[in-house]
Amino acid sequence: MDAETDPLRSAADPLRTAAEVMRQVRERCVWSQAMTHRELVPYLVEESYELIDAVERDDRAELREELGDLLWQVLFHAAIAAQDPDDPFDIDDVARTLAEKMTRRHPHVFGDAVARTPEEVLVHWNAAKAAEKRARRSVLDGIPHAMPALALAQKVLGRAAKAGIAPVPEPVSAPGPAPVPEPVEGTSAPASEAELGDALLALVATARAHGWDAERALRERIRVLEAEVRSAEAGD
Repeated sequence: MDAETDPLRSAADPLRTAAEVMRQVRERCVWSQAMTHRELVPYLVEESYELIDAVERDDRAELREELGDLLWQVLFHAAIAAQDPDDPFDIDDVARTLAEKMTRRHPHVFGDAVARTPEEVLVHWNAAKAAEKRARRSVLDGIPHAMPALALAQKVLGRAAKAGIAPVPEPVSAPGPAPVPEPVEGTSAPASEAELGDALLALVATARAHGWDAERALRERIRVLEAEVRSAEAGD
């Protein structure tokens, strides 16, 4: 179809058209009518990973498609939210909230603040975010625990470091004989992301040899780490 015969291509506002398509799908497709926010979560996670895969493979065609699929998830959640009997909001409310937040967090773009380096931008961003989240009592508040364990560990350590708290996990020795990962390139610590990948893979191999769950092991250690951070914040 060309722009004259395809209303989606001829639309003056493609985003508005996509939102309208989603509204009709929600109202007229029996599968979509049955979906809830919670039931959509697996699809949101899957689409996010497919987008990440397209980015890492530098596949432009896939990137364009996967961005659209992720946008569809946003539109889908907004369409569900619009039908909530107690607290409805639609995609316009979502977009308005986003625009307001991004304007606040970029005072060097929309205000009088000055930021000449990426580091200075982060100072403004973090200050605006802190003002928005005054009710938070810990640097760990707001971290989504549904994140994969490795990403969660990096997030927790990063938040702790920003607060001046640097808990260092003690190495844990496994009971009994176990295959120990060999040092990479003769050094005790990885010197690059590639070497880090080798070391992590070796640790997963060790977990597999013991019958351990590597994801669960890290999550349980993160819980201990979070308790240490909160204790340090409280001055215990």
